[in-house]
Amino acid sequence: MATIVRMPITARKVRLLMPLAALLFLGSALLIRAVDDGALRQYSGTALYASMVWAGVLFLWPRTAPVPAGTLAIVVCWVVECAQLTGIPAELSAQSLAARLALGVQFDPVDLAWYPAGVAPLVVLHHWLRARTRPASRPPHDIVPPPTLNDLLDVEADAWRRR
Repeated sequence: MATIVRMPITARKVRLLMPLAALLFLGSALLIRAVDDGALRQYSGTALYASMVWAGVLFLWPRTAPVPAGTLAIVVCWVVECAQLTGIPAELSAQSLAARLALGVQFDPVDLAWYPAGVAPLVVLHHWLRARTRPASRPPHDIVPPPTLNDLLDVEADAWRRR
């Protein structure tokens, strides 16, 4: 039987991997943009933008749990999308390609649904990797094991002695 070696993913490893992940998402978006001119191009770009934001969240806060990281990434995307209603991103985008790529130009309510589509699979993958790489000897910090029978008997014996 093979022994599974569980190597924890450190904050340093996450910080090294997230720029690579962001480049992978950006490369995928540009490749799709080069070969498609329809809905796939539009919506995959939106979802992959959200994936890059997720990578940015984990780069800045590498110890963040999967659901909070995904939630923060989606909220950032929604804030940027809603900011497009002000016209400020459109003005900045007219002056800079970087601003256009980061902030967009025009509000599209459909994008609000595509951001979670780009982040949800990454949250699942993040959760799976965290569970898989957590050392077997250390349970998750948010799970308290139930008391054993000995624990209960010790408490009862202590209470009996105090009487």
